[in-house]
Amino acid sequence: MSPVLQTRYAPEPLPALAVERMLARVRKPGRYAGGEWNSVAKEWSGVAMKWCFAYPDLYEIGMSNLGLRILYEVLNDHPDRLAERCFAPDVDLQAGLRARDLPLWSLETRRALGDFDVIGFSLGYELTYANVLVMLELGHIGLTTNERADSDPLVIAGGSSVLNPEPISDFLDAVVLGEGEEVVLEISDVLERLGWHRRERAPNGQLRRGLSRAAALRALAAIPGVYVPSLYAPTYNSDGSIAAIERLDPAAPAAIAGRIAADFETKVHGIRQLVPNIGIVFDRAQIEVMRGCTRGCRFCQAGVQYRPLRERAPDVAIEAAEAILRSTGYEEIGLTSLSTADYT
Repeated sequence: MSPVLQTRYAPEPLPALAVERMLARVRKPGRYAGGEWNSVAKEWSGVAMKWCFAYPDLYEIGMSNLGLRILYEVLNDHPDRLAERCFAPDVDLQAGLRARDLPLWSLETRRALGDFDVIGFSLGYELTYANVLVMLELGHIGLTTNERADSDPLVIAGGSSVLNPEPISDFLDAVVLGEGEEVVLEISDVLERLGWHRRERAPNGQLRRGLSRAAALRALAAIPGVYVPSLYAPTYNSDGSIAAIERLDPAAPAAIAGRIAADFETKVHGIRQLVPNIGIVFDRAQIEVMRGCTRGCRFCQAGVQYRPLRERAPDVAIEAAEAILRSTGYEEIGLTSLSTADYT
């Protein structure tokens, strides 16, 4: 650690009065209030790595996403990890934040997005790309990798629409290819070991981390399934297709294989699912009974992306379903997959 770093930085939540005044002026304050059943608000001083899962769509859409529920539980099950949530604000809250120069906050402890170590975006379809930029702007975080200071969080994305991440690569520090249950913990372990979570204030008032952004990105590139766009330079054909991708750093692997959750068939993550404060699109408990699909339809991106086909044994699924219903209070549960009727 540099000797000029004097005072450990301890971020505080947004002022309660300012938040309450904002909530009183928007159409659906339940989108931004937090405090849902099964939400987790940990003591910041006792946790090293702090994630904010930023879903780039309205609360009603994001809270229906099973992947968010799973990753939220996976990280919060570890005492030295913390995961909070933030959703894309509607236009009324956007206007209020800009007018009062307030940053977008997390639901659990109302910290500004810039106070976290990692911002994780789930990108399921391309129309959410613009919302990523809106959330970064409202969070007072640099839009592109080159604009971010070392004190800014790392901006990482995953999901089906970033299997080809190049259209949005300038705005992402790293991209997770494939399934995230295991890799989010590996990313946390690497960053904590190297000191990314340590932030201190220099005498000139500037915030610095215990690790440079460049060093953090090189470390992430060594994790299987993680693509760091700034370590590569694509060249394009005249029709806009990619001709080649050149590695700019020896730390960048020549090829990256997508991650596959090794324990999907035997273990169910996401038992204590979040129960929303307001009505959402899929307002029920959910359990995946299968990943992948037997059909192989050529028009279906998801059917190709989530290979190989994996089924949960009936006894594993039934036991997990009962546990989910007990922990949430829901009276119905959705058996989800790409084609549940094909479950053997």
